[in-house]
Amino acid sequence: MSYLKTNMVVVLIVLAIGQIIGWGTIGLPAVVGRQMAADLGLDIVEVFAGTSVLYLVMGFCAPLLANTFGRHGARRVMIAGAAIAAPGFLVLALSRGEVSYFAGWVILGIAGSACLSTATYILLSEIAGTDAKRSIGALMLMTGLSSTIFWPITALLSAEAGWRATCMIYAAAMGLGCVPLYMFGLPQKVRAPLLARVVADPNSAVAGRGRRKAATSTLYLIIAAISLNAFIAFGLGAVLIELLKSKGLAPAEAIALGSSLGIVQVSARGIDFLGGGRWDGVTTGLFAGAALPVAMLLLMLGQGLHWSIVGFIVIYGLGSGALAVARATIPLVFYDSASYVTAASHIALPLNLMSAIAPAVLAGVLTRFGADMLLAVALLCSCAALAVLAILSQRRPRLQDAAQS
Repeated sequence: MSYLKTNMVVVLIVLAIGQIIGWGTIGLPAVVGRQMAADLGLDIVEVFAGTSVLYLVMGFCAPLLANTFGRHGARRVMIAGAAIAAPGFLVLALSRGEVSYFAGWVILGIAGSACLSTATYILLSEIAGTDAKRSIGALMLMTGLSSTIFWPITALLSAEAGWRATCMIYAAAMGLGCVPLYMFGLPQKVRAPLLARVVADPNSAVAGRGRRKAATSTLYLIIAAISLNAFIAFGLGAVLIELLKSKGLAPAEAIALGSSLGIVQVSARGIDFLGGGRWDGVTTGLFAGAALPVAMLLLMLGQGLHWSIVGFIVIYGLGSGALAVARATIPLVFYDSASYVTAASHIALPLNLMSAIAPAVLAGVLTRFGADMLLAVALLCSCAALAVLAILSQRRPRLQDAAQS
């Protein structure tokens, strides 16, 4: 406990810096996608498919890394992941066509599975135990500005030196910045105390048949809710600037307004963080998920009026910002720190698969069918996710009862 009180702030700052750099740098297609497409001889959908490859690789690597996280601890895995990211950006910088371009994203996907969000949640679970939810909320409060910080940086660097030089700079940021940051700023492997309560682990050999069924179906509900919301968040995040342009905004205004989304998202995460333990991840997801359909309808019906675009950014930003916290903390409602690594690995595969297809799918919908069709798809997904969260909230007490029986 004394460690948490004296050093958790340092750990959170180190993780925040690393995650802002990590997520901010891999988001460069959202800003320079058209320049990359023109230079590489690809269309814009193929460029955004690079991000899809990243999430696919992250998803398939997540279960494979579960034992590694458990055996060596998150700190060592994150150091290795940041080191692998540097050559990934170098391959992107030197790419001349499809093969080398996608090879760069494969390397970045391997790196991301080891050093991005899931790894930080596992690290905080190792350290904080039952307090991991609040620690994760604090981390996400700080890292929510990654796009706000890095979209303008990417735009400036690419305008001055080109997107290839920008990739080289980002390689240095990962190799010379994040690696020593994780190496000297994060603690050695820490085992949080095990909880006395029984957790509904779908892999538990001693669990009863009814409990296993309840645990498995609940896990599927968690995966469905998280994956649907991730499809919207990662898909819209990749095409947001192009979406705003299609609604009549000039490129500079679209980048500025799109970058402000991060500030709104951080505000929502701040509200959730200040709430402390008064509500859990499922409750956060329900209230935040209700905002997304409203935002989609507002932009669809606003006919490109400036107030409707601003309203969309505010409402969508508040909802998606809180949902980001919910995606990370919903498993903590059903799993303790001892089984969180396994649960997170189970969830990471479908989560990243859904995140992988979202940018390419929504980019294709936007370019071929227009903004309103894209918003209709997002509206359908957000309503489906909200329905699943409502079911999940009803399953929560039943699962607890099953655990006690």
